Amino acid sequence: MKKGFVFDLDGVITDTAKLHYIAWKDLAAALDIEIDLAFNEQLKGVSRMESLDKILAHGGKKDDFSIAQKETLAEEKNKHYVELLQALGPQDLLPGFKEFLNAAKEKQVPCVIASASKNAPFILKKLEVFDAFDAIVDPDELTKGKPDPEIFIRAADTIHIAPEEAVGFEDAQAGIEGIKACGMFAVGVETTEPLYQADLRVKQLSELTVDELLEK
Repeated sequence: MKKGFVFDLDGVITDTAKLHYIAWKDLAAALDIEIDLAFNEQLKGVSRMESLDKILAHGGKKDDFSIAQKETLAEEKNKHYVELLQALGPQDLLPGFKEFLNAAKEKQVPCVIASASKNAPFILKKLEVFDAFDAIVDPDELTKGKPDPEIFIRAADTIHIAPEEAVGFEDAQAGIEGIKACGMFAVGVETTEPLYQADLRVKQLSELTVDELLEK
């Protein structure tokens, strides 16, 4: 019997991945690095600094910048991304998510956000679902990023349950691996690539019911 739900944000609740892509692509172009949608798949579910490191390595500029310079670049990307987020609203929730969340709240199932995004609180407020979540894991307090299970273990801990008592929702392979690494039940929300190791694979949450997941 499951007792709580742990959600990634991008690609599960709303699709801000396209906005991340625009912001990273523009930053990369300014550094004379070209990235495409196929490369962008590598950036899903990983932290801002990890994403920047991957882009610099891709462009052969891995050692061209100091830590301080990389932090400035990452902040430039985030500023551009936040500008793109301004138009976000409830209409941008992915199909089936609001209904699923409402059903979970009716059954008093605690829900937690486990996202590498430092903008998660801002995004959830724009989507008008911030108050529906019991906790948001702060990525700044983590020592390792996905696929390490730390963020999922922390998420379960915030609602006082064991990882095995939770269901995790992810759209990235790194996230699925992190969920499974701590013994959590994994729901893969597939957007483009198949998600291996997921216990259940769906295109959107309307394919699932809260009751069937609580019984897993």
